[in-house]
Parts: sequence; structure tokens; C-alpha cells
Amino acid sequence: MPFKHQLTSLGLLVLRVAIGCLMLVHGLQKISNFETLKTQFPDPLGMGNQLSLMSAIGAEAGCSVLLILGLGTRLAAIPLAFTMMVAFFIVHAKDPWNVKELACAYLFIYITLILTGPGSFSLDHLWTKRKSSSPN
Repeated sequence: MPFKHQLTSLGLLVLRVAIGCLMLVHGLQKISNFETLKTQFPDPLGMGNQLSLMSAIGAEAGCSVLLILGLGTRLAAIPLAFTMMVAFFIVHAKDPWNVKELACAYLFIYITLILTGPGSFSLDHLWTKRKSSSPN
């Protein structure tokens, strides 16, 4: 593997693990406060407070673990990007920039991962490498 490709993959690994861990904290906070949040969580899409909370937890906790592992990376980044779009454009639409800035930053990182994929240091890469080297 060329050195430039290794550096790119290392950068994607650092990005995936860092952003995955940071967002995982948000999901774990929602899990630990589920009983309190289930009746007061924002319902921007009209699904109900509890289902909105569960959807956010699924993205923020579940998909973040997948990002960290580099497993189904592009697919895992889609619910995360959608959650951040809802947060940025709907939930915090009327808030000042400093309130919605974090959602915007996360959104662009997820879009980047959707476009680039996880890099070579990922379970996705191991899977495709193994799949392409197995006899058919």
C-alpha cells in the first residue's frame, strides 16, 4: 500500500474513531436519561417524543459504534447525517449559530465519511479484501 494511501487511511481511522466516540457520548447520555427524556424530547418529524428519542439513540449510539469499527461505514453515517440535519435545520433552526454549530460540524464529517468510506484500516476493508480474494 503506497505511503500516501496509508496516511489517508490513517486519517480516516482517526476521524472515524474520534467522531464516533464523541457522538457515542451523546447517545449514552440519552440512554442513561431515557426515562426523563422520553416525554420531553423534541419531536420535529411528528413521530412522537419517545420514538424520536429512540431514533436519535439508534443513530448516536448504534451507528457510532459501527463507525468506530469501520463496519458498514457509509450506511452507518447516513442516519447520523440525517440526525444532524434534523438538529441543524429543524430543532435548532431559530437558535444562534453557536448553538447549532456543533450539529453542522458533525453533519459535514458524516457527509465526508459517506463520500470517502472508512479507509483501509476498517472492518469494511477487511471484509471486501477477504471477499475479493475468496474463490468463487
